[in-house]
Amino acid sequence: MTSMSSSPLNVETTAHSSEFPPFSEEWYALVEAALGPLACRHLGFYVFPKDVLLSVVIPVYNEEETLRDIVEHVCNVPLRKEIILVDDCSKDSSREIMQKLAEEMSKDPFNQIMLAYHEKNQGKGAALRTGFLQATGDIIIIQDADLEYNPDEYTRLLQPIIEGKADVVYGSRFLGDQPHRVLYYWHYLGNKFLTTLSNCFTNLNLTDMETCYKVFKKEVIKKIAPTLQQNRFGFEPEITAKIAKGNYRIYEMSISYSGRTYEQGKKIGWRDGFKALWCILKY
Repeated sequence: MTSMSSSPLNVETTAHSSEFPPFSEEWYALVEAALGPLACRHLGFYVFPKDVLLSVVIPVYNEEETLRDIVEHVCNVPLRKEIILVDDCSKDSSREIMQKLAEEMSKDPFNQIMLAYHEKNQGKGAALRTGFLQATGDIIIIQDADLEYNPDEYTRLLQPIIEGKADVVYGSRFLGDQPHRVLYYWHYLGNKFLTTLSNCFTNLNLTDMETCYKVFKKEVIKKIAPTLQQNRFGFEPEITAKIAKGNYRIYEMSISYSGRTYEQGKKIGWRDGFKALWCILKY
């Protein structure tokens, strides 16, 4: 029978309960001594520099049912960050929840919440553009306000940038080694078609161009953000094309995915697919 003390989870829990914050040099030394460098690399354990600030940009539109849960989940990621919530003229209580969260977290040195508002609904792309222009972090990541994507995977996604290998990282739902909820077949085919077509024009070999999880070095997004034009889901092929044109180093990492149904609030539809097709040709 295997001892509990030999499991990675127990090692991480032990280190987390010490006086050393996760992903600090001292924390990593404890974990590496217990597991070895090869296991640490496989598990995504490394040293996250103390002076690096992560910006998490979250577009919000009618997400009152999940907004608090996702923000709390993001706050629990053991990295220093600013969380930029951009309300795209929600019709529910999302804006009030945002304001309350900002008040509750105002004294948290690890999590600074910044708020931005659109007085007219413009779309996800417009909300992201607003968030990018306000971000001050060294690394910027996109987070949807629903519960489809898991913030626990931030550290894995950030690793290629921290190690100096990448300028941009895409989190792929289709690389195959992470769990994902089984849902719409035609939606899956649409994603694959748009990704393949995008690759034909950009000469990239991405597996998931439409993914939410896109991570950027500050220099990349600050150069691209002012040029972005698409206000809705055309943002995905537009920014992918502009990243390709910039010859930035791009990595893909596998991620899990817990998709939601249209009854649960999923917003993208077939019209957005046709718009994405047009954007691929345009950009």
